[in-house]
Amino acid sequence: MTANKNEQLIGKSVPRKEGRKKVTGQALYVDDLTFPAMLHGATVRSPVARGRIREIAFEGDVPWDEFTVVTAKDIPGENYVALILNDQPYLADEVINHPEEPILLLAHMDKYLLEEARRSVRIEIEELPAILSLEDSVGKKQIVWGEDNVFKSFLVDKGNVDDVWSKADFIVEGEYHTGAQEQLYIENNGAIAIANLEDGVTVWGSMQCPYYVHKALIKLFGFPEDKIRVIQTETGGGFGGKEEYPSMIAGHAALLAWKSGKPVKMIYDRAEDMVATTKRHPSRTRHKTAVAKSGKLLAMEIDFVIDGGAYCTLSPVVLSRGTIHAAGPYFCPNVRIQSRAVATNVPPHGAFRGFGAPQSIFALERHMDKVAKAVGLTPDEFRRRNFIRESETTATNQTIREKVDMEGLLERAFELSDYYVKRERFVKENGAASQTLDRSVGERGSSPTVREGVIDQSRGSAVSADVVDRALTPSPTVGLLPRSASALPPSRIRKGIGFASFMHGAGFTGSGEVYLQSVVGAEATAEGHVRILAASTEIGQGTNTIFSQIAAETLGIDYDLIEVTQPDTGNVPNSGPTVASRTCMVVGKLVESAVLGLKQTLIGAGLLRDGYTQSEFQDACREHIKRFGPLKALSKYQPPPGVHWDDEKYEGDAYGAFAWAVYVAEVSVDSLTYEAHVDDFIAVQEVGRVINPVLATGQIEGGVAQAIGFTLFENVVWENGRMINNQMTNYIIPTPADIPPIRVYFEENPYAYGPAGAKGIGELPMDGPAPAILNAIENATGVSFNRIPLMPESIMEGSAAGQ
Repeated sequence: MTANKNEQLIGKSVPRKEGRKKVTGQALYVDDLTFPAMLHGATVRSPVARGRIREIAFEGDVPWDEFTVVTAKDIPGENYVALILNDQPYLADEVINHPEEPILLLAHMDKYLLEEARRSVRIEIEELPAILSLEDSVGKKQIVWGEDNVFKSFLVDKGNVDDVWSKADFIVEGEYHTGAQEQLYIENNGAIAIANLEDGVTVWGSMQCPYYVHKALIKLFGFPEDKIRVIQTETGGGFGGKEEYPSMIAGHAALLAWKSGKPVKMIYDRAEDMVATTKRHPSRTRHKTAVAKSGKLLAMEIDFVIDGGAYCTLSPVVLSRGTIHAAGPYFCPNVRIQSRAVATNVPPHGAFRGFGAPQSIFALERHMDKVAKAVGLTPDEFRRRNFIRESETTATNQTIREKVDMEGLLERAFELSDYYVKRERFVKENGAASQTLDRSVGERGSSPTVREGVIDQSRGSAVSADVVDRALTPSPTVGLLPRSASALPPSRIRKGIGFASFMHGAGFTGSGEVYLQSVVGAEATAEGHVRILAASTEIGQGTNTIFSQIAAETLGIDYDLIEVTQPDTGNVPNSGPTVASRTCMVVGKLVESAVLGLKQTLIGAGLLRDGYTQSEFQDACREHIKRFGPLKALSKYQPPPGVHWDDEKYEGDAYGAFAWAVYVAEVSVDSLTYEAHVDDFIAVQEVGRVINPVLATGQIEGGVAQAIGFTLFENVVWENGRMINNQMTNYIIPTPADIPPIRVYFEENPYAYGPAGAKGIGELPMDGPAPAILNAIENATGVSFNRIPLMPESIMEGSAAGQ
């Protein structure tokens, strides 16, 4: 078989590389590993949100002389987790800044005695006033970080927003809130460490980013790079929760190993993992939008704030992505986005799938429905008139150079969901006393109808989104809170349908990829196999599989001849973190380039000709290694041509490419229990070329399911800065009964600088479901809800207020 006739692998659903080991139990997770004389480690944490440590006492009937105890004074290097601002200590020394903050570490061979010892440590703390909400932080009720509680701020300024307000026909304002969300990966955080002066530090752990941990341990111990080794074990999910936090648990295990002279294993149970580790940033977004009578956007002013928790962690990059996505897939000539990440005295928030975009896109897509009502257009027609197109510019003045067909995606999603028929049918079935706005403006695309008294720009007045909702939404007999039993409608169920249109940038923002300078290696063996050397991790999303498909197709050899080396900082180059929808598009492209380097080396040595067969490739590898030694090629990231970003102005090409999508949700709302249920879900997206259809579909299905939890179920309950529903019995996630059929469709538009034309995909499905679902709930109930998670209690209260 010749290479150019080899069976095509790109676009084919080949078996997962690690699938057999996982389903047969051969895959080893960190808790499966043991070492001779290994100790177990535990963390003693703060019970208060803010205060000063006055005394630590070791009490109870515990043989304390058998324990290894580590405090901040035992740290050999720097007492901070090296990341962005380096403000988070590994162990609190004097000051406590959040509940569950680590204060000291314990290790013992008996993990049951270890737990008793942890409960027997008494910490006397002088409590200080704490900031426990985003609003109090913004209002500077107390200053708990820096001079103003602000970790980071951004300003995106396009055109001249201030000149527009007096000329606008409509001005619509709204405020939107999102809550925290727990990543709830299957496998909890865990690490094992061995540390001594001669060999340095070696850590095995469940993680997304081995080189993040490597960087952090260098600072913690003050060792040179070659004295720190980090190995990723099989990892049972991450979703961003294992991006930066493994640096903390790995550091703790290493400190205990350093002091004890023995291997130390630290594995969190579910309750500790949920209460102590990072979550999705809660957010507040305020929109002020100017629109012409034609329905064209004139100006967007957006204030976006996220709650970073007690320390900075990754808040600046989460804020950055949320800021850039806040104006969505629309062309607007004048845009101002001001954003801040603020400090509170809750455990630090961190990375979570979507990285700030789900928060800001939720606000935007809820607001777009409101603006459409104010103008007198259907939600879809308003968007049609404002979708961004090729050669137009985004909020950051990035010129769109790729073909963008948001209208085509919209039509496809509507066709698949039967959107227009269902929207009209649901109105009738819900028994509305008067027609909805969508029908009152006639057919889609008709001239806008301005409703008297909604907004009177001639008097310089502006109506808030909530007022607009009440003015334009009929008071139907479908109200969810009937005043008497006789007023009950024939059916308790109210049906609705809604959609969201959005995009997601692939890769690190702006100059991020240039800064990372990611490297991937490829190495041939004497048997003609090819090893991929990268630090990008397999966390369930299919990294090993797609890397193998890309490499095999590029070389024209069998998929089974490709091996992906276990991420180990002692053996693989730094290909960057496994985050930001970059693994396929950015790192996959480097895989493609690296294996091309092998091929070119063999051709250049005269050992291979064009049109080679697989056996000829294998023979060439064997001969090259025999003659010249190891056959290896490295590929280093180079930005696509014409990409420019200005960090100071926060302007330019934010991403090399965007994925584009329209999602449609169909919902039912029970007027007795006030529960909302998603009945059907259509996800249509353009993600460049699809490498593996089964894996890609799984990414979309999983993201949508996770987003349904974010929208309707996953309510983090805080008490004095601490999560108090930190168990799976009271932190509710969707079950299979709560997940609708998720119908996934891809439209392919290959991206020239992605491997085989692929873009990123992993975070996209987290962005659109929340606004689509709430838009559908409003369609069903006639009541606008602008805060998630939307619990039944909130639906009940909102329905009562709307009567």
